[in-house]
Amino acid sequence: MTGRFESRGQGRHAEASTKAIVFVVEDDISMRRSLANLFQSVGLEVVAFGSAREMLQSTMPDVTSCLVLDVRLPGLSGLDYQTELARLNIHIPIIFITGHGDIPMSVRAMKGGAVDFLSKPFRDQELLDAVVAATERDRKRREAQRTVANLKSLFETLSPREQAVMKLVATGLMNKQVAAELGLAEITVKIYRGHVMKKMRARSLADLIRMSETLGISANHTEQTQV
Repeated sequence: MTGRFESRGQGRHAEASTKAIVFVVEDDISMRRSLANLFQSVGLEVVAFGSAREMLQSTMPDVTSCLVLDVRLPGLSGLDYQTELARLNIHIPIIFITGHGDIPMSVRAMKGGAVDFLSKPFRDQELLDAVVAATERDRKRREAQRTVANLKSLFETLSPREQAVMKLVATGLMNKQVAAELGLAEITVKIYRGHVMKKMRARSLADLIRMSETLGISANHTEQTQV
């Protein structure tokens, strides 16, 4: 694989495949092949690299995935690669494997968000269980991202006034109170509220409130759009 390693989750809502991929970075050829055979034996797709730099130079598909990463690697170490991925805003779940691990290493890895830290030799099932947990974490993260992206798209279809009404309604204010905040007639607020419910595809007020919480929007009374 050639090209540039990048997170394609930004701005894209459909994954290229429904099958999870396990990426492996392991400099020992025999170990790399053994890991690939293990994952393939249970129906997982595997892409393996001999170094972190090699993976960084590759363009990865936008699919549910996880990374099985050796701690000791030539050039960029596994722990430093974890830091680099975080800097690049790439959120692939990581499972560390090592034959030379210690407590400080494992603490650093787990604080960095690693799913697991396994010392060699480990049981095949132990690693497979970690991979299942990691890919499930990634699947849920991607689903959450798609939900937020879809809600943002709907929110952007609202007019500035409708957005202001939604923010206030989501705080629990009644139509009369929203009208007072925005200097509108109550009947006008009811009309805007109806438009908001329809455009956001909200089935109830509770549904609209949950959408607002997911979007992280709130009504700042000093910054309401007055149009």
